[in-house]
Amino acid sequence: MKEALELVRRQLGRSYPLIIGGEQIETRGRVELRNPANRDEVLGSVASGEPAHAEQAIAAAQKAFSSWSQVPAEVRARYLVKVAALLRRRIYEFSAWMVVEASKTWLEAYADAAEAVDFLEFYAREAVKFGAPHPTTPYPGEENEVRYLPLGVGAIISPWNFPLAIMAGMTVAAVVTGNTVVVKPAEQTPIIAAKFFELLEEASLPPGVANLIFGDGETLCRPVHLVYGQPGCGAAYLSQSGADPARSKMAKKVVLEMGGKDAILVDAGVDPDVAAEGIVAAAFGFQGQKCSACSRLIVHQDNYDAVLEKVVSRASQLTLGDPADNANALGAVIDADAYRKIHSYIEIGRGEGRVVLGGEQRPENSPNGYFIRPVVVADVESKARIAQEEIFGPVLAMIKARDFDHALAIANDTDYALTGSCYSNNRAHLERARHEFHVGNLYLNRKCTGALVDVQPFGGFNLSGTDSKAGGRDYLLHFLQAKSITERW
Repeated sequence: MKEALELVRRQLGRSYPLIIGGEQIETRGRVELRNPANRDEVLGSVASGEPAHAEQAIAAAQKAFSSWSQVPAEVRARYLVKVAALLRRRIYEFSAWMVVEASKTWLEAYADAAEAVDFLEFYAREAVKFGAPHPTTPYPGEENEVRYLPLGVGAIISPWNFPLAIMAGMTVAAVVTGNTVVVKPAEQTPIIAAKFFELLEEASLPPGVANLIFGDGETLCRPVHLVYGQPGCGAAYLSQSGADPARSKMAKKVVLEMGGKDAILVDAGVDPDVAAEGIVAAAFGFQGQKCSACSRLIVHQDNYDAVLEKVVSRASQLTLGDPADNANALGAVIDADAYRKIHSYIEIGRGEGRVVLGGEQRPENSPNGYFIRPVVVADVESKARIAQEEIFGPVLAMIKARDFDHALAIANDTDYALTGSCYSNNRAHLERARHEFHVGNLYLNRKCTGALVDVQPFGGFNLSGTDSKAGGRDYLLHFLQAKSITERW
């Protein structure tokens, strides 16, 4: 990893063009990228795309679709397997890029890259299954079959918090099912996307199948057949994604993975040390910048003080600093906007509860980066803003529950329903959580982050998205349409 970080630093300062129809496109404007943990360090710059470039990319994808959609599924799958092999060989380099561009620790960055490999290989295998004719019940005198066909051109609008895994997973799921795409990565983390496109080129993916633009993703919504959005953009893209009769003959499919206000519930009788280990990891890993992160801690009144003490003790020991140094457990938050937003919620929390850990405006002796220490706010009411609104930072609101019924009611009392966790030694309570804790990903007696591809298919209910279950065995159906074919003899 140290060698990879040195390799990345030798590449700093480069510029990255748009990729449209297999061609590198330079633009008049450029956007400079800096390390969130060291604002003096310039990482490079990317071309500043304009609406005309989005139209050009969509046209290139439409042109490529006619041939790419006819490529057999097993052949498309081989492209993904090749990209996965290339990524495995450069996994430390890609991890190092996420350390400097997204301020991920070594472990968080490596896990992100490893998940990208998992997505590539898993979707390759699943695509082969969907590529074959699906049998139907025999009917005399006829041949009947069902085939799954691609939709067309997709807009991939990816987030900054998993800048490789989610961007790659979204892209290749559409591509391996025969669609073509225009990828617009998050403004904060475009370089890792440019690096991924280097792998697609090395694997000889045909020109126009995947196109890369930087800039405003909203211009992509209307002309395409598929919109795949991420946190912060979901509602806007959903409202803009209606098919334009002048541009499209089909209803648009929208796949959204959005935010969360995830809760860990701790029952009476649970070992506080066991619970605190999972709570701290889920609440403060990657500075709380995960849609699955624990931002609400709901504890039975009989266990409240003990759990609070253990959580504060563990969280206070987390080291904060540039994640290029593996001794640091936490890096910086992503940018100035996030820094200001999180601090505004810390101030709100002062009036809604008792700040028992963190909360200072700037850590003592911190470098030139967006660093925020873990914050724990105790004695918060369930309807408080910091218990209802997504903060996306290292801020944990702790809520006291009278009993298990009350704890479940609090857990379900948000507009989001992505992940949740329940620690309990009571079998009846665990079974109730299975049926009554309303989230897309529920974890019993473990933390609420860290879903694995094809182990815990990921996606939530309510305002957390369309429950698309990324990394699940039916996920590719979002990128396909079924055609029933009958021939009478």
